Amino acid sequence: MYLNQRNNRIQIWMNDSEADSLNAKVKRSGLSRESYIRSLMSGYAPKELPGADFFALMRELHAIGNRMNQIAAKANAIGFIDAEQYAGNAGELRETTQRIYEAVMLPERME
Repeated sequence: MYLNQRNNRIQIWMNDSEADSLNAKVKRSGLSRESYIRSLMSGYAPKELPGADFFALMRELHAIGNRMNQIAAKANAIGFIDAEQYAGNAGELRETTQRIYEAVMLPERME
């Protein structure tokens, strides 16, 4: 949905404690306050933004997977190793990386 389609402004009043709590949760999520509230309204609880270590590790896992794919392609071309098994392992690495990303980054459906 584009910003120009959001033409209903809603203003709410909070006490200091409520505002502090909301602002702290928004900051930890890395979202804007509006996105955070819209996510809650859609039934999803935003997760806290992971630390820099998470992103560094994910980059390393992606790099490992890319190198595995390059090796598998070359090995398959010269018939040196079981490329099918190797490609299966590379796929498993990609799937595991995706599951880690989803577990840490994607909001969870609220009950």
